[in-house]
Amino acid sequence: MSLEAKIALDKIIGKARVHFYKPFQIAEILHYDRLNHFQFDITNKETYRNISKQWRDVVSLRLVGRVSTSSQKYQDNLFDTNAMPPRLLAELATINRENGGMVECYIYYQFKARLQAVIDAYMYLTTASVETFSLNNFLLQFEQVHGLKRSIDKAFEIVVYALFSTLVTELQAQVSITLANPNPQVIADFGRFVKYVLGLDANTNSVTVPASMYRGGVANAADSGLDIITNYGPAVQVKHLRLDSQLAGEIVDGVSVQDVVIVCKTAEADLIHSLLSQIGLGIRGVITQDDLENWYTKCQTRYADSMGRSLLSFLATEFVQEFPMLGQLSSFLLERGYSKEQLIGIFA
Repeated sequence: MSLEAKIALDKIIGKARVHFYKPFQIAEILHYDRLNHFQFDITNKETYRNISKQWRDVVSLRLVGRVSTSSQKYQDNLFDTNAMPPRLLAELATINRENGGMVECYIYYQFKARLQAVIDAYMYLTTASVETFSLNNFLLQFEQVHGLKRSIDKAFEIVVYALFSTLVTELQAQVSITLANPNPQVIADFGRFVKYVLGLDANTNSVTVPASMYRGGVANAADSGLDIITNYGPAVQVKHLRLDSQLAGEIVDGVSVQDVVIVCKTAEADLIHSLLSQIGLGIRGVITQDDLENWYTKCQTRYADSMGRSLLSFLATEFVQEFPMLGQLSSFLLERGYSKEQLIGIFA
C-alpha cells in the first residue's frame, strides 16, 4: 500500500471543513473508477477534473444539502502536486479496486466521524437554556475539537448573524425609499425598473419595509468576500481565523466600500485598524468577540424574555442550515455497501 498517497489523503481530509467537498470528490472519482474502469484515464486529470465535480455535487446535495461555491481555481487545486496529484490518486485507485472500495469507505467513515462532532455541538446548543448557554463554550467546541476546528469561521458567522438579526427584529428597524424627483416621464419610460428594482410606481413615490439581513452565500470560509449583507446599506465581514499579515491584507483588499463592518477576534482588532490606517481606508467600524459575548450575556439576562429565547432559537436554526445533520448518511453507506469491517491495514 502507498503510504505517501494515504498521507496526502489524510492531509486533505484534515484540512476539509465539515462539508467535505474535496474528500467527497476524491471518493467519487475512486468510485467511478472502480465501477467503470478504463472509461477515463486516472493518470490524466483532464479526463475527470470537471465531470468529477458533478459526481461530488450529487453526493454533497444528499449528505450536506449544498454544493461548493468556491472559485474554480480553488476547487481545481485539489489535483496540485501538494494535494492529490494524479500519480497518487492512481495509487489510491489501485488499492480501492483491489479491496472492494475500501478507500471510498474510509473517506465516508471519516466524514461520519466529523459529522458526529457537529452533532455534539448541536446538542450543546439545543440542550442549553437561556440561563446556561455560553457563547464562549460554544465557540470553544469548534476551536478545540479536531473535527470542527476548520469550520470555526462559519460557526462564528452564524453567531454574528443570529445576534444581529435578533437585534434588528427586536428594534423593529425599518427602511424607507422615496423618490425625491418623481418625474412622471422618467417613471413612465422606465416603469419596469421603477416597479421591479425600486418597488415603486407612478402612484407610489415612497415605501417602507422591515430592515433585513442576509447571509451572503456559502462560499468557502477562507474567502474574503462579504458574509452578511443588508437591505439598508451596510455589509458585514466576519473573520475568526487567526490573522497573519497576509490574511489581514486579504481582508482589507476585500473591503471596497466604506459601509462595511468587520467582526473579528478581539486580539485582531488592532491589526485591522492599523492596516486600514496605513492604506487610508475607512470602514464603518470593527466589532470584536468581546462585544459579542457582552451582547449575548445581555440578551440572556436583561432581555431574556424578549430576546434571549428567540436568539438561541435563531442560532439553532442557522446551525442546522450551515451544518446539516446525519440525514441520509446511514442509508448512503448501506446502499454503497460500505462498512467498518472492510477497513484494513493503514486504512483501519
